[in-house]
Amino acid sequence: MSEAELARFLGEERVVTCASIGPNGRPHLMPLWYVVDDGVVTAWTYAKSQKVRNLERKPQATLQVEAGDAYAELRGAMLECDVEIVHELARVTAAGAAIAIKYLGIPNATPDTPEVRAYVGPQAAKRVLLRFHPTRIVSWDHRKLSR
Repeated sequence: MSEAELARFLGEERVVTCASIGPNGRPHLMPLWYVVDDGVVTAWTYAKSQKVRNLERKPQATLQVEAGDAYAELRGAMLECDVEIVHELARVTAAGAAIAIKYLGIPNATPDTPEVRAYVGPQAAKRVLLRFHPTRIVSWDHRKLSR
């Protein structure tokens, strides 16, 4: 995919699979809701989750976003990333609001929309912000194979 195609793809898709390394040395795969902020994949998750413990130990992850059902429709991206874990409540809250705006489907939502605030408020103090900074990206689009 071109840079523009990749940006559009990541903006449209809804779930990223995050692979971190568990305490036993095996990959730990978990789905996350996410947004892309200036090329950085941003998600929030519970601070006590296994993925956060893994990323605290080794702040690297591989992300995968994929789409398509038939072979000729498959497309996706794998992003090898350095990971920044942010505990600052204001930044966690802002990320939660951006995610809520993307996923809750509320027309014209803003961070101050009551439904967004109701979604983010009770959870923010228990969560951290994960910022995935890509160091290598591999993408594919099987729809281009027949061209």
